[in-house]
Amino acid sequence: MTKKLKVATIGGGSSYTPELIEGFIKRYDEFPLTELWLVDIEAGKEKLEIVGNLAKRMVKKAGLDIRIELTLDREEALKEADFVTTQFRVGLLEARKKDERIPLKYDVIGQETNGPGGLFKGLRTIPVILDITRDMERLCPDAWLINFTNPAGMVTEAVLRYSNIEKVVGLCNVPIGIEMGVSKLLDVDHSRVRIDFAGLNHMVYGLNVFLDGENVTKHVVEKLTDPEQTSFVKNIEGIGYDPSFIRALGVLTCPYHNYYYKHRDMLEKQQKEAKEQGTRAEVVSKLEKELFELYKDDTLDIKPPQLEERGGAYYSDAAVRLITSIYNDKRDIQPVNTRNNGAIASIPNDSAVEISSVITKDGPKPIAIGDLPVAVRGLVQQIKSFERISAEAAVTGDIDLAVLALSINPLTPSDTVAREIVDEMMEAHKDYLPQFFNK
Repeated sequence: MTKKLKVATIGGGSSYTPELIEGFIKRYDEFPLTELWLVDIEAGKEKLEIVGNLAKRMVKKAGLDIRIELTLDREEALKEADFVTTQFRVGLLEARKKDERIPLKYDVIGQETNGPGGLFKGLRTIPVILDITRDMERLCPDAWLINFTNPAGMVTEAVLRYSNIEKVVGLCNVPIGIEMGVSKLLDVDHSRVRIDFAGLNHMVYGLNVFLDGENVTKHVVEKLTDPEQTSFVKNIEGIGYDPSFIRALGVLTCPYHNYYYKHRDMLEKQQKEAKEQGTRAEVVSKLEKELFELYKDDTLDIKPPQLEERGGAYYSDAAVRLITSIYNDKRDIQPVNTRNNGAIASIPNDSAVEISSVITKDGPKPIAIGDLPVAVRGLVQQIKSFERISAEAAVTGDIDLAVLALSINPLTPSDTVAREIVDEMMEAHKDYLPQFFNK
């Protein structure tokens, strides 16, 4: 009899779920999934049913014997799970709209994982994640938690620091998106390219690029001096860096670095777009509606290509590649969010970092890189301080810590502006921040 292999996906009604299903189908030979439980909350019930039925059609088309269960009962979904994946948004897209619009009033970047938006997404999300980890301790103590919920670095930091769960890995599709982008840049198959990633989630750098084992970093950096080549992720359109800046930096940036290195340009771009076409959240809302209309089609039994426009490209590759490697003790190298354990010298050992790691049955073993280049070290340390204080604020419900966290963040011009933004956003998100109000 085949051993039962159960995965529970929290936030199963997400538009990204077909990506995950595609990944499980592609890697079924290596990871013979028997049960996939898609779980959501009452507010997501309709979407769960729509995307769940598409998932069932995709599995049927593939001719695989995978039982797919749709439920609002998280406990039932978690019971005896081998892997738990999380991909939810507390407050749904309405909360993201506020995260993006409110900071713009203060001439501060409004973005879902950076600056004020990242802070408040963390404050809403961390208590829920910690609640899930407590359920896991009771219902599936041996399961791996694979967290895709943003801000993934801050969330992983909170789980490592404030829960009893050791088997946690944070994941993002940005590094694999960069790998794919570099592969296209070099016009080679992705399998021939390896990049040494180090830093934090949405603050990660590619320190070395290898093609067939040969270091080609300088060649790739030179190619990236073309202003058209600085963004590899669909949901962030890059503004070209000055070629001399890219050459001097000497490492690969991720698209989110635009908010720091091109701060004024990105702020002006956001303010203009917010007036003319809406914030990214408002654009995504339209995309989501179109996607779910597609998903409703009873004849659709594949992941529609339009999903890549949502910003989740390569999610299935990243998520299921990681799960498969843990399950099979593959010992391949993948960039993940995990405990630093001395891999980056200038980051505390017990903090979460995003780093290339050897993936084993016992989890990721981060590859020691020594220290980050001096040119990027300070910014990474500053964002780590922001994440640490933000996570503490989320757990304690201390509003002064939330203001401190935002004041530390380089996207915030002053502590007084930080206080004004925090006060307004606290009120706007009041329903999802009980730890600050129910004292």
